[in-house]
Amino acid sequence: MAEERAVENIDALRQRIDELDEALVRLLSARAECALAIGRAKKALGLEVYQPAREAEVLNHVQRLNPGPLDNGAMRRLFERVIDEARRLERLSDGEE
Repeated sequence: MAEERAVENIDALRQRIDELDEALVRLLSARAECALAIGRAKKALGLEVYQPAREAEVLNHVQRLNPGPLDNGAMRRLFERVIDEARRLERLSDGEE
């Protein structure tokens, strides 16, 4: 009986993970749309795609928001990757890459 409940619990948690993954995909896609728009605006203004001060600001912001259980190093690495992909999109909007 306990084993059956444990399996049901795992199944429920996996369903929750699937739902969270779906939400993450929607949010990351919305963030990417913003990055594309920023890339177009930077091009119009003649600005560089890479802006290290803004990147540091974003990383510091997400670390301040981080409630755990991921530590700040893990959160930073995840967002560094998100930022890398956003920068790639910004460059694509500029016709680079």
